[in-house]
Amino acid sequence: MSDLKIQNSNLHYRVYGEGEAIVLAHGVGGNHAIWYKQIAVLSRSYQVIVFDHRGFGLSTDVEGLGRSAYVSDLKALLDYLEIKQAVLIGQSMGGGTCVSFAASYPERVKALVVADSLHAFVETDAVKAIMDHARSTTNDLSQIDRVLGAQFRDANAADILLYGLISGFNKTDRHTLVGQYEKVLAPQDFASLKIPTLFISGMEDLLFPIEAVRLLQSEVPGSFLVEVYEAGHSAFFERPTEFNDSILSFLAMSGVKGLKRSLHSNAPGYAPVKG
Repeated sequence: MSDLKIQNSNLHYRVYGEGEAIVLAHGVGGNHAIWYKQIAVLSRSYQVIVFDHRGFGLSTDVEGLGRSAYVSDLKALLDYLEIKQAVLIGQSMGGGTCVSFAASYPERVKALVVADSLHAFVETDAVKAIMDHARSTTNDLSQIDRVLGAQFRDANAADILLYGLISGFNKTDRHTLVGQYEKVLAPQDFASLKIPTLFISGMEDLLFPIEAVRLLQSEVPGSFLVEVYEAGHSAFFERPTEFNDSILSFLAMSGVKGLKRSLHSNAPGYAPVKG
């Protein structure tokens, strides 16, 4: 475990495995530890970097910059680790970090995964209408009800407890988060960057409804969309096998080779899409 000094703040990060670099950027309810279901798989064939956004986990934010420093923090971390180019995977708030970073430094991004997020994208009128309704109807929900799907909550008491424990280490929450992403782009402008991009979202996500994700993703030519069945806002946590296999398939399509030929689960137990 390590910390990088940035001005008067510390950015906590950890590195696992070897190979092509993959950076995982967490959401408001998480920190570096929330990715344990991805680290265990991806680090067998790639170098996986997890970190705490300033004000979360073991990172500090003495300057009180919040989101305004997320892009510069990520650049400082990649520079310090001497990583010229990386795959970025961002969930929710972390998706905004990765999208904004890609918009600012496209040459540093080998591929991008936007997980349960539309942060740092300009919302079209149609997307905004869906998102405004979602923001209104979820504002008073508890953190667990916001980020974990109903079916997952009903059947996974231990995971819900662990999620809460991990989240409890954060000094910042959605009510105290400050700052704005460094750069926000319209979907068409983002598409012009020519970065291989995958959107992956839970079909029961209350915060970023799948209808909004479908609309925005359709405006990013060449991008892909994976819809995860019976998952809410935290598809990576609720359906890790499907999430990880989707990431691995996307990396293969994008030419990001791992040290091992395949890490796919080949699990026979995927739930069929109903309806």
